[in-house]
Amino acid sequence: MTMTDSPATTPSTSARTDRPGKAAVIVGWVLSGLVGLFLLVDAGVKLAQIEMAVQGSVVLGFPAHTVFAMGVLLLVGVLLYLVPRTSVFGAVFTTAYLGGAVCAQVRVEAELFGYVLFPVYVAVLLWLGLYLRSAALRRLVRDGY
Repeated sequence: MTMTDSPATTPSTSARTDRPGKAAVIVGWVLSGLVGLFLLVDAGVKLAQIEMAVQGSVVLGFPAHTVFAMGVLLLVGVLLYLVPRTSVFGAVFTTAYLGGAVCAQVRVEAELFGYVLFPVYVAVLLWLGLYLRSAALRRLVRDGY
């Protein structure tokens, strides 16, 4: 640091280094797309009231008439996640939804690694995809504000 540099302009990284590399962005979008596609199919099954989805929800303790609403909520979260301008809000929204899925699995004493943690794995992949494609999220993680 020279005498003319002010401390506010000499952080350890600049905006230029916050930008993810081209490969990271591609991998991030592919990962986000795969997670998004998986969750969109899940939402579609719930919206279409497929018997398998309804019965699975009833087994977890949810009334059958709530399956459509769960599909709408998941669809909203995933669409928000896939739009770059709202992706962080969508990731938070979808992570909250997946937290409810964990809670439902714990309530019925499902297998830890087979069922209970599966929504956690999906959430980790969701956030990893966003981290790889978003300079703003990288700054937030690094700086904490």
